[in-house]
Amino acid sequence: MKNARILLVDDEPDVLDFLSYNLRKEGSEVFTALDGKSAIKKAIEVLPNLIVLDIMMPGMDGIEACRRMRELPETKNTLIVFLTARTEDYSQIAGFEAGADDYLSKPLNPRVLISRLNALLRRRPTHTGAMNIVNVGNGISINNDNYSITVGGEQIYLPKKEFEIITLLTSKPGKVFRREDILHEIWGKDVVVGDRTIDVHIRKLRQKLGDDRIKTFKGIGYKFEF
Repeated sequence: MKNARILLVDDEPDVLDFLSYNLRKEGSEVFTALDGKSAIKKAIEVLPNLIVLDIMMPGMDGIEACRRMRELPETKNTLIVFLTARTEDYSQIAGFEAGADDYLSKPLNPRVLISRLNALLRRRPTHTGAMNIVNVGNGISINNDNYSITVGGEQIYLPKKEFEIITLLTSKPGKVFRREDILHEIWGKDVVVGDRTIDVHIRKLRQKLGDDRIKTFKGIGYKFEF
C-alpha cells in the first residue's frame, strides 16, 4: 500500500474519515470525493492507482460512475473496488458488469480492507503515468504494460504468447493471418513448434474473449472480428 494513490468515494464523511485514516497509516496517498460526478473529475485529475467506490450515492451512483470511468482513457484500466452495505447478488453482478475489479461490503474490518486492496494492487503496475494502451476500436483496447486486453469493460490478463497473438490479430481486424505467418511472427523463424501449439493458444483465447471474436479459415489461418 505504500505510495499507492487511492481515491475514496462515499457520500458519508464518517466512512471517508475511517478509510482515509487506515489507508494513510499504510503509507498511501489518499484523495476523497462525495459523489459520482466529483469522483470522475478527481480521478482524471489525480490518476489514482485504485478507486474505492460506494454504490449507493445520491445523484450519480457508483455503478454509473464506474461505467463512465471505464469509457475514459485516463481511468479505463484503473483498479475499482465497490464498497456498499448491500449484499444482494444482483448488486454484485451489476457492479462487476460495470467493470469493477472487486467488491467489499460494509461494515469493514480494517485488516480485511488492507489485505484485499494490497492483493489487488500487486496485480498491476503502480506507476501513475499513462499506460501504453492501444485502442483497437469498438470498446476493445490492448494494454502493453500489463499484458491485458479490455473487451466490453472487462479487463483480461493474458500469458505472454496469448497476448502476442491477440495483439497481432487485432492490429488489422478483418485480415486473415496465415498460420505460418503467426508462428513466425510470434515464435520466430528459427524456432520449430508443432501445429497444435497455435491451436491450443487460439482455443484459450476463445475461452476468454468469446468464440465469436476469432474466426478460423480452415487450412489458411485466423482473423479477428469485432
